[in-house]
This record gives sequence, C-alpha cells and structure tokens, in this order.
Amino acid sequence: MNKKTNVFGVLCFSMSMVGFAQQQIDSTTVEQLDEVVVTDSRFDLKREHSGKTVIKISKNEIENNQGRSISELINTKSGIEINGSRSAEGQNLGYYVRGGNNRQVLVLIDGIQVNDPSLVSNEFDLRLLDLNTIESIEIIKGAASTLYGNAAATAVISITTKKSSKEKVAANFLTVVGTNQSQDDLNYYGSSFTNSVSVNGSVDKFNYLASFGNRYVDGLSAANLENAEKDAFSRYNTNLKLGYQFSDAFEMTAFASYDKLKTDIDGFPPPTYAPGDTFDAYYSNQTRFAIAPKFTYNNGSFQVNAAYSKIDRETISSFSTTNEAESYVVDAFNKYVFNEDFYTIVGVNHADYKSLFATNESYSNTDPYLNMVYVSDFGLNLNAGMRLNNHSEYGSHLVYSLNPSYSVPVDAGYLKLLGSYATSFIAPNLSQLFGYFGANPNLEPEDNRTIEGGLEFSNKKGFRVNGLYFNRNEENTIIYTTGYENATTDATVHGVEVEAEIKIIDDLFFNANYTFTELKEGTRLRLPKHKVNAGLGYSFSNKLFASVNYQFVGERLDTDFSTYQNTKLKSYSLIDLYFSQKLIKNKLKLFAGITNLLNEDYTEIIGFTTKGRNVSLGLNINL
Repeated sequence: MNKKTNVFGVLCFSMSMVGFAQQQIDSTTVEQLDEVVVTDSRFDLKREHSGKTVIKISKNEIENNQGRSISELINTKSGIEINGSRSAEGQNLGYYVRGGNNRQVLVLIDGIQVNDPSLVSNEFDLRLLDLNTIESIEIIKGAASTLYGNAAATAVISITTKKSSKEKVAANFLTVVGTNQSQDDLNYYGSSFTNSVSVNGSVDKFNYLASFGNRYVDGLSAANLENAEKDAFSRYNTNLKLGYQFSDAFEMTAFASYDKLKTDIDGFPPPTYAPGDTFDAYYSNQTRFAIAPKFTYNNGSFQVNAAYSKIDRETISSFSTTNEAESYVVDAFNKYVFNEDFYTIVGVNHADYKSLFATNESYSNTDPYLNMVYVSDFGLNLNAGMRLNNHSEYGSHLVYSLNPSYSVPVDAGYLKLLGSYATSFIAPNLSQLFGYFGANPNLEPEDNRTIEGGLEFSNKKGFRVNGLYFNRNEENTIIYTTGYENATTDATVHGVEVEAEIKIIDDLFFNANYTFTELKEGTRLRLPKHKVNAGLGYSFSNKLFASVNYQFVGERLDTDFSTYQNTKLKSYSLIDLYFSQKLIKNKLKLFAGITNLLNEDYTEIIGFTTKGRNVSLGLNINL
C-alpha cells in the first residue's frame, strides 16, 4: 500500500495561522489545590491529602497532544521510559519504570485490570489503544499491590475512557495526516494516517458512546538498513459503552471493544545476529467485554468490575508462533466513609488466566484486600492496606503498604511531607512457565519492596513542585540467560524524581521533570540514568494555543547482538512543537505538530530505525 501526499506546504500554511490572535484572553484558571486524585486510594481525595506524587494527564493535555500515541505521551512523565515509542510504529514497547520492566507495570481501563496472559511479561500492549478514545490518565509509581494485586510493583497506569455527552446526540470526528521518516530520508510524504469518529449522548437515564478508529503508518523499515523495505503498521479500534441509571442508588455500565493491529516486522536474529530486512509480520486481536454495576447507599457504595478478554496473536517469522489467551477478572469491593476523616475499602479480586502453548495452561488468584485512609483536620494523612494473594500455583502471600503524609498551610497553599513503605508479589507468567522459548516451570515468585520519601509544595497561584527519593529492592528477579531463571542475588534500584508546574503569567505555563535512576549492582538495559522533560505552553486566546516540548535522554546500555556485548548508547535531545486553532464557536479545531524539530540522529534500540523530523496536520470536529 503506497499512500503518498506532500504535506509540507500545507503545514507551512497552517503554522502561519499561529501569528494571528484576535480573541480576548480567556483561559481556564488552574486551581492546584482543587485537583482530585483517585488511583492511589480509590477515593476522590484532594491532592494535598494524597501520600503520593500522582501524575495526572488531563483531558486538556490529551487534546493538546492529538496526533501522538498514548506511549509517546506517557513517555514525557517523570520516572518513566517507554522504550520503542520513538522507533518504527510497530516496535515492541518496553515499560521501564523505576528500573523495572513490563511485568511490573499494571494497566487499568475504567478501573478494570487488562493484560495478555500469552505475552512473556503478561503486560497490556499499549499499541492497541487509540489516544482519541481516552478522557484522562492517572499514574502512580511504586508498589501498589495492596489495592491492585499482582504486577503492580513499579507503576499503575489507570486509563479512563471518554464519557458520554449530556446532549441527546453528539459526535466527534478527527483526522490526522503526517509524515513518518528517518533522519536520513526527509521527503515529507504523507505516510501516517489517523481517523477517529464517535457518536454519543444521554437520553433520560440512558447514556451511550460508540466509536471507531483506525491508524495506518508506512514509510520506515524496522531494521536500520539501507534500501530496506518499508514496514507498515495498521490498527482498528471499535468501542461501545452503555450506561443506565436505574435509580438514585443503582447504576450499571457495560463496555465492549475490539482492537486489531497488524505490523510488518524484521527478523531477529537472522544468521548474522543482527536485525535483518525480512518480510515477517505480527498480528494481535483483542476482544473485551465488561460490566460494572454500582449500588450506592448512605456513606458508602458496593461495586463490581467484571471483564472477559480474549486475545489472539500470531508471529510470522523464522520462529513463527500462534497464541490464544483468555482472562476473566472480577473485582468486588465495598467503599465506606465513616466520616470526613476515615475512609475504608474492603474487596475481593479474582482473576483466571488461560493461554495456549503446546497445551492449554492456566492459573488463577483470589485476593481479599483491605485499605484505609485517614484524613485529619491537623494535617496528618494516612493511607494503609494489606492484601492476601492466594495463587493457585504458589499458595498465599501477604503484601502490605503504609503511606503517611503531613501537610501544613503555606502561602495560600500547602507544604506536604510524604513517605511510603510497600511490598508487592509478582508470580511468574504463563509464558515464562510454559511458553515456547526458555520456559521454566520451577520459577519462584518475585518479591519487591519499595521505600519512598519526599516533599511537595503547591499554591493557588499555579505553582507546584515536588521531589522524592525512592529505593526499590527485588528478590528472586526473573531473568533470561539460556532460559528463564530466578536471579541468585537481590537487585536494588534507587533514584530521585523531581517535578515542577509553574504559571509564569496568565496563560503561560511551564512544566518540567527530572529523573535519576541507578541500579546499585548489576546492569539494566535501555534504562537512562538521567532523563529530563520540559514544556512551555501559551494560550494566545481561548482559541489559539502553542507549545514547545523538550526531552533529554541520558546514556544507557543496550546489547549489540553482532558481538553479544553491552554497548553504551549516546545521550540525545528532542524538541517538539504543537499549534492549534479553534474556529466556528470552538466546534472546529485545526492543529499541527513537529516532532524532533532539529532532526536529532540517535539510536533508541541497536540495529533498529528511529524517527527523524516529522510533521503532522490534524482536523477535529465536535458536533
């Protein structure tokens, strides 16, 4: 398939529009003290009462990043490195949070755990998601197994999908055309196409949302070789969300989705033990159904989140594999608020995972859990909990967390001291136990312990800064040598995370974060020791917005499979620009983006292509 459209001239015209600001300045005032966070406690708590430095990606921030992928957006946050997000579109993603890996990150969609039991790390593949279907994202880092169970050791990424309009019928249409080119091939042909449409609304007690999206990207070879064939990526997303308010006390929400991706890949490793230009391919189809009934009563609520997922994957290569996987997840919990100071949640989480390898394999876990939140009127806040993991293969294992914080009023804001001690339990995954490559049915579970301590200051003038130190210890880390095995020594990772948000003047905002991550003993691949993100955004009016974003990624190690030696990769810096203009009573938005403005030449993964300077143009219509 060869879709080529020269978009450079159109981009220049769109950028010229940025010079015209004819509307009165009328931006939204940022009230940091009123920000509410949910993921760290499952209760709606003001940020000043939370014992974590929760990352919140708002609806507005997502709208100011249209045209990007969810992994690219999350990759700008502190403590997180999504490796592969800067490479060819179909590149596998590595979730490196606080020195961890994919199997230590848990993803939630509308409060329901999602993963793929057939994958080596049992993670959820973020490539399947369309950012245009997402309302907001919350990220908590550190061990959160007491609330969320197995795998929530380094981070929980909680994704909330878009809500229905209050109107009877509303619609949204988005289309983006962009380039997809390397540093050495700046032809500015249209090689990236994204389209999304949704219809939603509310009628009496009933609400609905139906959406469809597709993304097609061509123009780059996965392998970094001269004259290599292009490896195309395509994805389709279909979503349906229905809700009904039976009474003031009882409501029901149902979800259904079908996500399909297909990407061309290049062989690894061919006889030369380096990425080769082959005609291999990878397919992944995911079907999900979920229901979430909720009953509300005086001072509390009882809710059940239940979901069924089916995933079919196929890799066509010299090592072709076919995977079929199913998961059933039920999380039933009761939330009770004794008074304005004391909140409790008691629940049971059951999950059953199945996957086909040489034979059908499965395991299950049933975990009762308890979490309590105390918010005093003198500044002390306490979040504590415990969970008993009952695993069908590994028996019972207790995890717990203690997360105190203390805040004092300062300068129309607050200064908060926070700390945390938490443990987590990670059972080996089905693929590691019974999979096609290097399986070891004798693996032991992994235990993690995380300690955090830090400070946060925030005020109503639009200024917030926080910093913390973390120390994470892993026992029985599962590693791969000639096969999967437990490491004989502990691994300890420590680091520092610093974040700042500043309203410099009305409508001019600056944000930045810095992460230092260090493994005290041993090595971790593709994990930068130093990473910096910074952004400057200005609303010229309530219709015209522009931003510039900077990212620095420090030196890190990767394996060169031509020598089987670890090689140090050079640091690099990227600069991105974004512009948007709203028209016709804000129902029409035109936007343009430029990534890697200076066309930095760098390596993300040895032997694979990285993106050079790329441009995109988009149109978003709300009806």
